Amino acid sequence: MDDKEIKALVALLDDDDQEILDHVEEKIMSYGDAIIPFLEQEWENNFNPGVQKRIEDLIHLLQLSSLKTKLKDWYFGEKQDLLEGLWLVATYQYPDLSLESLREQLEQIYYEAWLEFKTDIHPFDQIKILNSVVFSKLKFRANTKNFHAPANSMINIVLETRKGNPISLCVIYMMVAQRLKLPVYGVNLPSLFILTYKSEDRQFYINAFNRGLIFSKHDIDNYIQQLKLEKLDMFYQPCTHVDIVRRVLRNLIVSFEKLKDYEKADEVKMLLEILTEGDLGI
Repeated sequence: MDDKEIKALVALLDDDDQEILDHVEEKIMSYGDAIIPFLEQEWENNFNPGVQKRIEDLIHLLQLSSLKTKLKDWYFGEKQDLLEGLWLVATYQYPDLSLESLREQLEQIYYEAWLEFKTDIHPFDQIKILNSVVFSKLKFRANTKNFHAPANSMINIVLETRKGNPISLCVIYMMVAQRLKLPVYGVNLPSLFILTYKSEDRQFYINAFNRGLIFSKHDIDNYIQQLKLEKLDMFYQPCTHVDIVRRVLRNLIVSFEKLKDYEKADEVKMLLEILTEGDLGI
């Protein structure tokens, strides 16, 4: 990639001719996200607000295009690692976010839980130990004051502030529980994401948004009845990692729409559409 050519292209971003601007932007986009560091450098060295804005817009479009490709690769990949999927969602707002840094933070939470964990006690008591570590010791809690804030869908912010919505608290809890070899999985309840402990001989439910409250299938029956909905199997059984990432994206769409940021809402809708392609279902 030639620095002089990039500088020449950036210089043309000051042109008033829309046809020339379209051609320049198309050429810059053809380089892919590899050109982003060069554009960032040009942004720092350019003091024309109009050109800076065009550079910012190009960087965003390049990052969004790269995210779409990565999300598609994740979706059609064999592993569909949950943390990686949540990291990809977070890179929409924080493109420089490190996946490894998220893994390290989750590993630290796991270590704190492992220090107190016992393998030879009743599952209820194991969950109570995990609740004590996550909600009492580490102070993770429900973000009730800003329930619809986009930050609640960004796993890096939830790990940093220790405040989140039902699904973000559940996924952190679930990933730590699974590291402890507990059979804990996500459940797609309407209007509330919860967890289930499901082994060969036992199943119960956990509400991470309410400090790990343990409840039964009968409680879900009552909840579904109150909502006047049909009792579907999906309201009681584990969902997939793709289901979880889809729901996080839907929450993010709602967050941006409530902020009247419809441009971002539309971009996130495009990300959600990627996760409904092909034969993997919706």
